[in-house]
Amino acid sequence: MKQITTFGASDFTIDDLELFRDIDDPAVAALLAGCAIVRVPLNAAILEDTQARLYIVLSGALGVQADPHAEASGATAPTRIQAGECFGELSVLDNAANSSSAVALQESDLLVIDATTVWKLIDQCNGVARNLLRLLSFRVRAANAQIRRRQKVGEFYRQLSMVDGLTGLYNRAWLNDILPALVRQAEAGQPLSLIMIDLDHFKKFNDEHGHLAGDAAIKMAAQVIGAALRPSDYAARYGGEELIVILPDTDLDVAVMIAERLCERMQHAVVFADMHLPLPHMTASFGVASLSRNQDGNDLIAAADAALYRAKHGGRNRVAR
Repeated sequence: MKQITTFGASDFTIDDLELFRDIDDPAVAALLAGCAIVRVPLNAAILEDTQARLYIVLSGALGVQADPHAEASGATAPTRIQAGECFGELSVLDNAANSSSAVALQESDLLVIDATTVWKLIDQCNGVARNLLRLLSFRVRAANAQIRRRQKVGEFYRQLSMVDGLTGLYNRAWLNDILPALVRQAEAGQPLSLIMIDLDHFKKFNDEHGHLAGDAAIKMAAQVIGAALRPSDYAARYGGEELIVILPDTDLDVAVMIAERLCERMQHAVVFADMHLPLPHMTASFGVASLSRNQDGNDLIAAADAALYRAKHGGRNRVAR
């Protein structure tokens, strides 16, 4: 980046510069006359220093990254600054070195205005102040839109990380996140019940039909459970062939009825129908528990797990509380 001339000695005029739109003031032209014009080669960076400056692109284009580390991380694309537009105004307003990272997308000529001259322009011409406010409002709107996009993307990936890839149900991470909140709601007087589900003889099923068939069985069980629950209920894959159903605002007796309905539906569900073998069906054992006073989420899971053990010990394909 090297100085090639001053604005007063160049062929450029202020007519096409956004900051000086609709301004015909000799005082503005006089203040700009001594400002340097520098040429920035293609792909060259505008190096930071300790002085606040305003840059106006007279020709070419720049790519400006508000966060110098964001481009490397792929967080956001640089803002393109076209001829007539400016950057660095915030550094002048808060009297700090420009923290933006700028690179020439083409060979570019820049008008460089130091902070003192910018403030003189604002003081002497209301039109400059008005145009600067307008430009800043555009930047704020664009920044807010970018923040909203990042929030939406972040929420999408957060939700994606909470879903089990095989079954489409919530996963263990989601359970760890949501169960404490549901327990707090239940402490205010609402009942909370939980059903622990384990597919019966799943290892034997895997050995006989293979792991792909085992995955199909788990998916089938998840579909049966998801189709039978109320909109207010939740289902998650706890791990392996174990699934969990959370029933907010549901006491133990109603939870047992729901588990019995799930147990019956599971008995009739076909894992896959395109094999030249007797159609394999899958059963499951169900343990049901409700939150008691002074229990937390781990206690509730442990109680349901103990009930599940009783169901399996009692012969499987049944519900125990």
